[in-house]
Amino acid sequence: MSSAEKLRLGGMALRNGLLVHGPTRWAAAVRGRDGEIHVASGRKPRLRVADDVPGVRGVLRLAEAIAVIPLVKRALPQARLPFQDVSVLAVAAGTTVAGAAAKRRLPAGVGDAAAVGLSIAPALFALRGGELAEYHGVEHKAIAAYEQDAPDAADASKEHERCGSHLVGPMMASNVAGTLLLRRVLERPNALAGGAVALASTAVAVEVFAWCERHSGTRAARALRAPGFALQRALGTREPDERQLEVGRAALREILRAESAAA
Repeated sequence: MSSAEKLRLGGMALRNGLLVHGPTRWAAAVRGRDGEIHVASGRKPRLRVADDVPGVRGVLRLAEAIAVIPLVKRALPQARLPFQDVSVLAVAAGTTVAGAAAKRRLPAGVGDAAAVGLSIAPALFALRGGELAEYHGVEHKAIAAYEQDAPDAADASKEHERCGSHLVGPMMASNVAGTLLLRRVLERPNALAGGAVALASTAVAVEVFAWCERHSGTRAARALRAPGFALQRALGTREPDERQLEVGRAALREILRAESAAA
């Protein structure tokens, strides 16, 4: 298969494996408690509305990715999801409370920035324990090896230019800017208005992400991606071992098989 025929793949690290998204199918491979690799695949849900509307299209693609998660869990009960941990859920609850307190007690702008910063704490906490950061590295290596025709995933980089970490900076900046603007318009913004700002900031971040991919060689794109790469190197990914890479290879083989069968 030539580079022009390569499938556009994305993915999500699991606590014991890897989920890969293709254009029309998903595939996942995990190592069960029995030590064996278990594999499943299926059709991706598609939200075929406003595909060409900037902002809306990115949010829809994210919604599709989220909608795959229960399908994976149903087809592959052995899969352990990134947030499938009591301690991570406890951190998420704690940061929600702390974020709300920061907005109430700190000056406008400062409190909003603190709340947005706290919102990524559960994800960072999840990456600190278990194998999640290693499987995040597997995700990047497996997809990069496929895209670059590398002999093996072990030879590919554990950082990737399409990692979701590149959404964090634009999302935080647009969320703070949107919240400050909202406070100028409404004296006491309600939860619905706050949700609208969060949705809009996600849409902005996805469009910035897509722009960086289209203009990857520009200085602006490199600057916008720099925080994401730094986050991947420092916390988001770790070098996987051979057993983990084996799971990644199984997930990649399955997504290619599933997409080929659907073509």
